Amino acid sequence: MTKTSPAARKAGRTTATAPVLHHRALNRATLARQLLLRRSPLSAKATVAHLVGLQAQNVKPPYYALAARLEGFAPEHLSRLMADREVVRIVTLRSTIHTHTADDCLILRPFVQPARDRELTAFRKGLAGVDLDRLAALARDLVEGEPRTMTQLREALLAEWPGADPQALALAARCRLPLVQVTPRGLWGSSGQVALTTAEHWLGRPAEPAPVPDAVILRYLAAFGPASVKDMQTWAGLTRLKDAFERLRPQLVTFRDEHGVELFDLRDAPRPDPDTPAPPRFLPEYDNLLLSHADRARVVPPGLRGRNAVGNQAYRTLLVDGFLAGVWKPAEDSLVIETFRELTKAQRDAVVEEGERVLAVLHEGMTCDVRFGTVLRP
Repeated sequence: MTKTSPAARKAGRTTATAPVLHHRALNRATLARQLLLRRSPLSAKATVAHLVGLQAQNVKPPYYALAARLEGFAPEHLSRLMADREVVRIVTLRSTIHTHTADDCLILRPFVQPARDRELTAFRKGLAGVDLDRLAALARDLVEGEPRTMTQLREALLAEWPGADPQALALAARCRLPLVQVTPRGLWGSSGQVALTTAEHWLGRPAEPAPVPDAVILRYLAAFGPASVKDMQTWAGLTRLKDAFERLRPQLVTFRDEHGVELFDLRDAPRPDPDTPAPPRFLPEYDNLLLSHADRARVVPPGLRGRNAVGNQAYRTLLVDGFLAGVWKPAEDSLVIETFRELTKAQRDAVVEEGERVLAVLHEGMTCDVRFGTVLRP
């Protein structure tokens, strides 16, 4: 018979009596942390830090993400940070490319290294006979000698291990080393092909030791809370974070969602009234708002999960009243919006107004209009 510790029994009693946060309350709390209830006067760099990075599988999403959240944002604000090496593009959370501040790059990449180590096991057959320490040392010399594309890196490593799987060799280098994408990749309007070097070489300073999870949990809750242990693990792509949450329990507050799942939060974090107005927002594909919780119901209504993607093609998303309501795309002569439900006239007018703002900020000079039509391919 498994014994339950006194601390666990106390936590269980606390959870059973914790206040319930319904989906609208969770929605408004998360939108407030995400700077999506009202635009923030924060700088682009401070916002990238507050949000613990921006999903950046493509070049433009970080720019759209900041335009939705910041007052007075212009694309050159982020491009300048990237050119000055104050922010970088690197594979971190969930094995995907993120835009991080230089400081966070050197902290978070070591933090998620256990996930990169697990990723290596997926293609170990293609690495039979390969000394991974030697591979990492050789790859470091190669990319620090000059930035290399993945193709160039793969070919150089294959010359050393001709019997190995070429793709596995390059992926192993990416897992073992903190490889950043050097500029002009990521710059607005002038992005080039992906070329890689190490974060330490690009930033001119060594990586930090992997932080204890506690510090990262507090930052996650500030940007995405209230949240469960599984939510945090989904965001980070890591496991076994429960003990860290338990260490932090005395300084946090707890709630329950409608299904009884325990949610942790910072004591002084904003938790607005569920009826707080939430203006329409145009978000990029893969925005972390939609990817950073195990249960996405706080943003994605029942029946709409997966509607913003077809196969492996993700679409830019539209929020109305704080929830996923459609998808959008900039076309040759218009910004096209496809909604998943009927909008009121007031909502349609607000969506058009917000769409016009997106065009003014990110597509200055384009003679486009905003219209409702079809975005999703059958």
